[in-house]
Amino acid sequence: MPSFTPKQRMLNAYRGEWSDRAPVAPEFWYYYPATLLGVDMIEFEREVPFHLALKQTFETFKCEGWGAAFGAIPNPQVTRRSEERWNDEGRLEVRSTTVTPAGSLTSATVYDRQEPSWTLERPIKDLGRDLPAYEMATLADPEGLDPAPLIRAWEEVGESYLLEAWLGVPFFDYFAEGREGGFAVAIYDLMEQEDLLLRLRERYQEHVIRLARVICERTPLESLVLGCSWSNNSLLGPQLWRRWDKPVIAAVAEEIHRHKRLLHLHFHGKCRETVGDFAELGLDCVCPFERPPGGDIVGLEGLREAARLLHGKTTMNGNVHTVETLIRGTEAEVRREVQEVWEAFQETPRVIIGTGDQVGRETPEENLWAMIDEAKRISAR
Repeated sequence: MPSFTPKQRMLNAYRGEWSDRAPVAPEFWYYYPATLLGVDMIEFEREVPFHLALKQTFETFKCEGWGAAFGAIPNPQVTRRSEERWNDEGRLEVRSTTVTPAGSLTSATVYDRQEPSWTLERPIKDLGRDLPAYEMATLADPEGLDPAPLIRAWEEVGESYLLEAWLGVPFFDYFAEGREGGFAVAIYDLMEQEDLLLRLRERYQEHVIRLARVICERTPLESLVLGCSWSNNSLLGPQLWRRWDKPVIAAVAEEIHRHKRLLHLHFHGKCRETVGDFAELGLDCVCPFERPPGGDIVGLEGLREAARLLHGKTTMNGNVHTVETLIRGTEAEVRREVQEVWEAFQETPRVIIGTGDQVGRETPEENLWAMIDEAKRISAR
């Protein structure tokens, strides 16, 4: 077979087409790129172009991969100001005020030199008072999107890996990430404010559909991606996921496929009970199909079951354990897990040998090289 570029191998896997070998795609997100570039996490998050950091990392490891490009939508109705201070622990606190015609919102983020940033304060404190302002601040008209940064990033990445347009997250994550109290309070809101949140979901769904349409019409990016925070089986659970998030994902997938583009869903944690849903939705790729204890795709039999439930309709990306195997395991154990993934999916091109989420900072390089080498060796056609 002819040789393919890393990007071509990823796209072929998403489309269910064979390449010269299976893509092997460790999920490099924050830790390894920052280490490779020699910067701390604050500089990495606030100053380094993410798509270029990933490019250097994938090229260094001579493998495939995916990453996200983030477009910004201007919002003339909204103004923002922020204040920064270094706290006693040597961390940077950024406190922000967002002013809208529907009211003002306050939030805070903490930046650490060793770890990715986290939320200290969320904007929706009082649902009745703050939700209109949150909606106004976060659902700007997608028609205002400037496609130039997305196109420029796509061109700069070239064939090094698959750069996807970021669409955001499913509805529950969108709401809960803004709600003071996070996941737990948002769950109570689902029960106590169902009508209000169903109306918000309708507006959010329309927003994401319109954003997907604008990206498809104005940029050449081949694939779009929906992320994940709490919207998974481990936390939200299959029943609530199907009730609140699956309809949004289905509508977005329909719009993207209408434009002949691809949709990738990032779905943390346990996924076994919804693998069949992924195929039903016609998702082009889902990752990361984690092993226990974080996930529930257990060994070769679990992978075979996942392959059966996907029906050759959706590409599986992932399953090499990022902690127990890549960090704590031996090269032989890494190679064994790669072999299990390939054995379960070798009859279909819809497989990407990837990691069960982000590669940790502590991961020995020799284990990464073993994963990449083994995947290339056993899947070559």
